[in-house]
Amino acid sequence: MTAVLSRYFGWQYIDVAEDIVSETFLKATEHWLQHGIPANPSAWLYTVARNKAKDYLKRNQLFEKKIKATIKPAETITEIAFEFNDAIIADSQLSMIFVVCDPVNAAPAQICLALQILCGFSVEEIANAFLSNVETIKKRLLRARANLRTDSFQLRALSKTAISTRLEVVLKTVYLLFNEGYFSQSEKEFIRKDLCSEAIRLTLLLAENNLTNSPKVNALMALMCFQSSRLNARINDAGEAILYDDQDRHLWDPFLIKKGNYYFWQAFANQEVSTYHLEAAIAYWHTIHTEDKWTHILQLYNQLLIMEYSPASAINRTFAFAKVYGHELAIKEAAKLDLTVNSYYHGLMGFLYTGIDSSLAVAHYQQALALTRSLVEKKVFAYKIQQLVS
Repeated sequence: MTAVLSRYFGWQYIDVAEDIVSETFLKATEHWLQHGIPANPSAWLYTVARNKAKDYLKRNQLFEKKIKATIKPAETITEIAFEFNDAIIADSQLSMIFVVCDPVNAAPAQICLALQILCGFSVEEIANAFLSNVETIKKRLLRARANLRTDSFQLRALSKTAISTRLEVVLKTVYLLFNEGYFSQSEKEFIRKDLCSEAIRLTLLLAENNLTNSPKVNALMALMCFQSSRLNARINDAGEAILYDDQDRHLWDPFLIKKGNYYFWQAFANQEVSTYHLEAAIAYWHTIHTEDKWTHILQLYNQLLIMEYSPASAINRTFAFAKVYGHELAIKEAAKLDLTVNSYYHGLMGFLYTGIDSSLAVAHYQQALALTRSLVEKKVFAYKIQQLVS
């Protein structure tokens, strides 16, 4: 909705667009509680937003004095005819995310801005995604918005060159969005399916557009489908996390696995291999039931770490190493990571020491318990400790 309204207002008045969207959802909260959810909630929201936008333009002299004067004659909105249809909505969102990812800002600032404006992330959620603090993210967002205003930001058609130079940041943005949904860093929620769905929807827009459909886009789409196929099995009715080895395979979604396979093969249309290809391949093997799958997963993690190191990948690689070579050798591998302030590292070490040294396993789980913010993860670690000491 913000993207569509900005199509008419322009970037310099994006704050107005965001305010109208907020007012629209506030009205929905009040109206729907009293009258029930309408048959077509999306259409209801867009209609209210359109009417609020019209009212704003009619009563605000700023439009007549400043905005209208800058609009070319052919672009003048004579009757303030806001249109909301599937094509305009999709086009507006695709345009918005590429224009927000403007090289006038550094890549981290571009991602922060896109996550806030297009994806609806709060400042705290963005800080979690970047493993940063809230004040740093606030300053980054303020500078990024100011830079775009200075650069005369417009929602306009982008050239093929602009798209190709910005696609990497766009993919990183939707990747972070999916990750926050799949493994949320918020205190109360372990999984946020709404964010996973939003990331898939945005990636689908890229995959269905001839200018943005690329092997990397298909690889990211495959990764998201494979990972999403296991969402229902990763948490039980009580909201408790279920580890991979304990998941009920019958709860995995065969449709999403099938779609993942489709995009996975589309991703290898040429010889390009990216981190998204490797992560998609790892996610693919997690859906397969073969004895040697962990050998394949370990090899893929080895390639991934060479291409792009991350603590999460290093920890996951050590877990795969344990599956192939056993816990004792994996403990020696884990000791090389130097991630003693990472809750996932201590969770891994607790897992590896279980059955070898219970006291060390408990000690690591206790450290993991102290370091994590997630209430769901705290329950997992507390349960592991209880199992070991009872």
